[in-house]
Order: sequence, then C-alpha cells, then structure tokens
Amino acid sequence: MGGWQMKYRRLGGSGLKVSEISLGSWLTYGGYVERQQAVQSIHTAYGLGINFFDTANIYERGAAEKVLGEALKQYPRESYVLATKAYGVMGDGPNDRGLSRKHIIEQCNASLRRLGHDYVDIFYCHRFDPETPLEETLRAIDDLIRQGKVLYAGVSEWTAAQITEALNIADRRLLDRIIVNQPIYNMFERYIEKEIIPLCEQRGVGQVVYSPLAQGLLAGKYSSATEVPEDSRAAKLDWVRKQISEDKIAKVKRLEGVAQEIGLTVGQLALAWILRQPNVASALIGASRPEQVRENARASGVELSAETIERIEEILKDE
Repeated sequence: MGGWQMKYRRLGGSGLKVSEISLGSWLTYGGYVERQQAVQSIHTAYGLGINFFDTANIYERGAAEKVLGEALKQYPRESYVLATKAYGVMGDGPNDRGLSRKHIIEQCNASLRRLGHDYVDIFYCHRFDPETPLEETLRAIDDLIRQGKVLYAGVSEWTAAQITEALNIADRRLLDRIIVNQPIYNMFERYIEKEIIPLCEQRGVGQVVYSPLAQGLLAGKYSSATEVPEDSRAAKLDWVRKQISEDKIAKVKRLEGVAQEIGLTVGQLALAWILRQPNVASALIGASRPEQVRENARASGVELSAETIERIEEILKDE
C-alpha cells in the first residue's frame, strides 16, 4: 500500500469536501496521559490527510473542544473542517439545554471561545428538540451562518420526518439548509438504510456516521462478552458492555476471516463496508491512540467486491 492516499467526498449536496475517515473527540480526553494520546492522534490524523474533526460542547463539558482547538491551531485554518454541536445539558438552568435561539447562540459563542476559533465549518443540532419550534432553531443557525460564525448546518440522529420538515421550512423561509446528518451506523446498527439514506440522497443531505466500529466490537477488541479488556470502553461504560453479546462476537470472528482473505483488518473491512454507501461522506472514528488512527485511515479508498459484500450480508443475517 505504498502509494496510499486519503480520499475525499462531497458532503451532501454542498461543495464541501471531507475525508472519508474523520476523527471524533468523544470519550478520548480524560486524564493527562489520555490527553497526550488524544493530541498525538489529532496530529497523526492530520498527517494522514484526515481533514475533518468532530467535537461537541457536552464532551467533557467543553474540555474536548479546548484540546481539539489547541491541537489544530498549528495548521492553516482553511486546511481542515471543524464541527461542533449543541443540544445537551450544559448547566443547571432551564435554558441550559435544547435548541432554543438563546441556547444555540450562547453555546455557539461559548464553543468558539473554547476552540479558540472564529468560526466552525459545521454546527450540528445534537438531537431533536420537541420543545422548540423548528423554525426558531433553523433561524438561529441561519443567523450564525450570516454572521460568519458557522458555515454549514447539520443535525444528528433526527428521523426522516424531522429532516424533511426542517428542509421544507428552510426552503419556504429561504433559510440556509441542512447539508449533513450524523447518525449511528455500523454492521450491527443499520436503521438509516430504510428511510434516512433514500430521503437524504434525494434532498442533498450527506451522512457522517458515528460508532462505525460499534464501540470497538467490530475492531475485534472483544473475545468474550464476559471478559472485557480493562482499557476498553465496555470496561468503563455499562451501556457499551450491554451491547456485547456472544452472538455478535461470533459474527466478528467470521468477518475477521473475510477481512484476512482480502488483506484487511476486521476494522478496515467494517469501515470500507460503511463507505460502500455513496450517501455516507465520512465515517467518524473515535481513536484514542495514534496507531488506531493509522490503521483505520487505511480503509479509505478500499472498494469491496460484490462477492465480499454478499458474504458479509450472509454473516450478519445468520441468527
């Protein structure tokens, strides 16, 4: 793979180009050692051609934004795409959450201060807020775009109906349209294939998917549902542990066989499988070590044959 190079895709119907593999900053920034590894991972990613970095205000209550903003400072601002989000609880007050105009404007300004940047490329509504009129949310983001603080609007984990309504309001009111949705998507979590992807392909919205390796499960990290490595996410988080089953581990072992035959790791196979979807612009990895970034980045540009995809489907289908 001597001549390997990162590939880029257009994000939805926009002109923005993002690397097929992007780097997230959820859960990777705890103590000092982890922080050093996280900063190294950011520099490694940039060196490999990853130009897309994702964070959110609620990750470690702003600490992740500070680490990421600082690490990216040494690179030319136009050379990378930076995304953050708002919705989650950021304080004890009744307005310290959600997607009201007040919370969005205040959180965007607070994120920019923490990042040490003048603008973010993408600002996501981190979840849907049933307590705020959609038009209020969209208009607040449109105002941030007009002020130059945000370049593109995005949403995360919205339903097809919610995305449709947002696009229709934006078109009717001539507001800046959503260009990206950030859902969970991996071999074990495929709900977006049914409605979200067909709708978004039609309406010019791209997917940037998180948890592509199912919290390490598809990286072959777990050999048993009961014995989990101490440094793994499952050891730290109960809800990750609950997702690990003997059935899934057995499937991962079979997938490892398929991956080896074509000279890939099982993680690279899982990422290449996600990128078979043209509507997916980027798969968001949550690497905590530089070597994980190097390994995962190599999935960019891998094209799986129809036969390989069929074999994967058979393994995933088996009960």
